[in-house]
Amino acid sequence: MDYPKLLILPGRGNSEPGHWQSILESSIPGAKRVEQAWNDNDIETWSDNLDRAVAQLDRPPLVVAHSFGCLAAAYARIVHGTPIGATLFVAPADPSRFGIDRKVFASRLECPGILVASENDPWLSLEGAVSLAEDWGLEPINLGAAGHINAASGYGHWPFGESLVRTLRSDLAAIQSIAYPPHRPRQASEQFRFQ
Repeated sequence: MDYPKLLILPGRGNSEPGHWQSILESSIPGAKRVEQAWNDNDIETWSDNLDRAVAQLDRPPLVVAHSFGCLAAAYARIVHGTPIGATLFVAPADPSRFGIDRKVFASRLECPGILVASENDPWLSLEGAVSLAEDWGLEPINLGAAGHINAASGYGHWPFGESLVRTLRSDLAAIQSIAYPPHRPRQASEQFRFQ
């Protein structure tokens, strides 16, 4: 099966080597991290960088984002129309913490996806995360008391997250096999023949 590309979009500060995103990136061939000015919180720049990364691909990717990266990916999709095939958003940050009006995010992403949230995330309440999931049209998953779902919260190797990525990639590949069929040479019987 021809799987879609996987773009990793960490939050501010980047994801260190022991973070589940870094482990995921190293385990999936062709996965690529979207580089950012990691201590900056300019959502326009972050979303532009994602848009450029997506433009280099032959089809819309699966975007796996964490924290501020979730906001940047949603912003790219909503404001710029960046073609994203599917999303896995984990522990999104509260837009108001970055001076971003929450209303900017009150639109469907028009792509399938999952949003994983925590009951004790210091960056966004569970209620806030569920509200974003509803606005974006994503399936919310409550991971329980999981902190910010990062390495500091004990999320290095994360089998459940890896399972979600496998499922989303397979589902997206099946959808894209219809929208982006592989080139098939015509058979002799289909070719025009001169008599």
